[in-house]
Amino acid sequence: MAPESFLPLPQATFHILLAVADEDRHGYGIIGDIEQRTGGSLRLSAGTLYRSIQRMVEQDLIVETDERPAPEFDDQRRRYYRITGFGRRVATAEARRLASLVEQARAIGLMPGRP
Repeated sequence: MAPESFLPLPQATFHILLAVADEDRHGYGIIGDIEQRTGGSLRLSAGTLYRSIQRMVEQDLIVETDERPAPEFDDQRRRYYRITGFGRRVATAEARRLASLVEQARAIGLMPGRP
């Protein structure tokens, strides 16, 4: 399946992919990363997060991993998630789509920046 067939991504899906793009994270870590990165403007509930995660695993965007970043300091009940190669391609396609929209907005004067 082509990454572009998933576009546009739901907001929660894109943010979850961003949160696991650079390191494996557990659910609470994903929520915290999203909240920090968005300056608190996006706060996912646990229900939204885990419904999204379940769907994203089924779509092969992320996988659950058994590896633990620091097993001696970790709670064994936590589940960690990692972006897949396909998930990275989908996230890249979405980032390009969004960048194109921003460029279109700039071109007609809706955003500052180069014309």
